[in-house]
Amino acid sequence: MSEIDEPPPAPRWPHVVRLAVVVAFLLGLFYLVAVARVIDVEAVRGAVAATGPVAPVAYIVVSALLGAVFVPGPILAAGSGVLFGPVLGLFVTLGATVGTAVVASLIGRRAGRGSARGLLGTDRADRLDALIERWGLWAVVGQRFIPGVSDALASYAFGAFGVPVWQMAVGAFIGSVPRAFVYTALGASIGDLSSPLAYVAVAVWCITAVIGAFATHHGYRKWRAHARSTQAE
Repeated sequence: MSEIDEPPPAPRWPHVVRLAVVVAFLLGLFYLVAVARVIDVEAVRGAVAATGPVAPVAYIVVSALLGAVFVPGPILAAGSGVLFGPVLGLFVTLGATVGTAVVASLIGRRAGRGSARGLLGTDRADRLDALIERWGLWAVVGQRFIPGVSDALASYAFGAFGVPVWQMAVGAFIGSVPRAFVYTALGASIGDLSSPLAYVAVAVWCITAVIGAFATHHGYRKWRAHARSTQAE
């Protein structure tokens, strides 16, 4: 009786190619929209303002889609402040932010989830899924405090690694409140940047930046310590 040979492991290069294509596409989109500014945000803002009473809802939908294609969030949030003021504008900004996170994560899951699991392997992917189930929400919240990281790009990555949609939505809402307030308030104060609201917004931005830098440093040191302990074992 002969033993049944196990099938050889599936090649990984198709997963590498697929992820490379996705990343190249996203980087190209980021350059066109965030750097080359091929989208006229002022024209979009004018079109939304012309919709009248439904303008807040229209701006949430449009901003969510624009954010997913890397239109800078601060510009969209400031536009919300200009159009709707600091209070309503804040909720509009948060709605758009959650929408962007959900859209980008769904696209990331669809485009890269299978390839990410293929590259990680079944065991590592299962361990990562367990970590995401426990800490995914707070990973999304923490990312929003890290300075210099594109929220849309991070949302695509979170989706590819399997972070559930509900964690993306709730985490984006919680983690985005400080910056949403800052940029919306600055947009609402654009006519008078010496107003108390503008000063409060700048103060909140500074506090958020310090917290983000500290959290990033702490998280990096913790990751290094964990990596060293794993290697020692």
